[in-house]
Amino acid sequence: MIRIVNLTKYYNSTCALDHINLDIKKGEILGLLGPNGAGKTTCLRILTCYMQPTEGTVQIKGYNIFDHPLEIKRMIGYLPESAPIYKHMLVYEYLQYVADVREISKNRQQRRIRELADLCGLNEVMHKTVDELSKGYKQRVGLAHAMISDPEILVLDEPTSGLDPNQRVEVREIIKEIGKEKTIIISTHILPEVESTCKRIVIINHGKIIVDDYLEKLKESVSNEFTISLFLQQAQYNSVKSVLSQIEGISNVKKIREENSTLHLALECRTSKDLRPLVYSKIKTNNWNIIEFYQEKSTLETIFRKHTREV
Repeated sequence: MIRIVNLTKYYNSTCALDHINLDIKKGEILGLLGPNGAGKTTCLRILTCYMQPTEGTVQIKGYNIFDHPLEIKRMIGYLPESAPIYKHMLVYEYLQYVADVREISKNRQQRRIRELADLCGLNEVMHKTVDELSKGYKQRVGLAHAMISDPEILVLDEPTSGLDPNQRVEVREIIKEIGKEKTIIISTHILPEVESTCKRIVIINHGKIIVDDYLEKLKESVSNEFTISLFLQQAQYNSVKSVLSQIEGISNVKKIREENSTLHLALECRTSKDLRPLVYSKIKTNNWNIIEFYQEKSTLETIFRKHTREV
């Protein structure tokens, strides 16, 4: 449905996107991840025809961004990070205005606005001005704006940025409901949001795609990777490292910090076995005092950090 080919964008001498290639199928919910400055927003702006690339192109259902920008915009609902909403207007008036801009017939407008008020939970605020609303409700209005023409594709740039945990859950549930019928691209820093809504993950760093896979496959790829966190007293790092490094399955004994006679270590493990009994036995044999001792499985956050941290 969407084909991105050799997409490149320079801002003067700065390369924001570096020959990106990506195919997105109809009905997919794709999470676009990356640290600040990775190129996510630039990619979305080009995809939605708000910016032209330096090189490469984007095709959507056979239309390309250079020759058919209006046709592409009609197929896409776009919610930027800061929703461009006229604050002085009533919510109902604003959605009616957007419907007029989108050339939706008067007969269809009322029905569509009612549908979106139900879906986005706006019934209680339809006759309030946008300026009166909380940020959570403003994001819901932004979602309704993006969906007013019932587009085939939704592009959401940081849709829950700045929301409190309850508001995030509410907006996330709306997105999941929308995703039953739409192709959705979500750019976000909030990894639990991606895990709960997206099936496919693309990670961008320094303008390049470094990960492109389905979430379940990514989790399977690190299913035998985990970290054991240790807080010890009466222990010297070199001695602990020498002893614990001999345990099969521990690939690295990393010193996090040492303060107030407490040594904090991270044991990086790659094995299907539970190493905790053996680690505990080694600790007791050497008379090191355990303050804390727990295991952390690899998560999407682990994968993200692994591929985006600076070397």
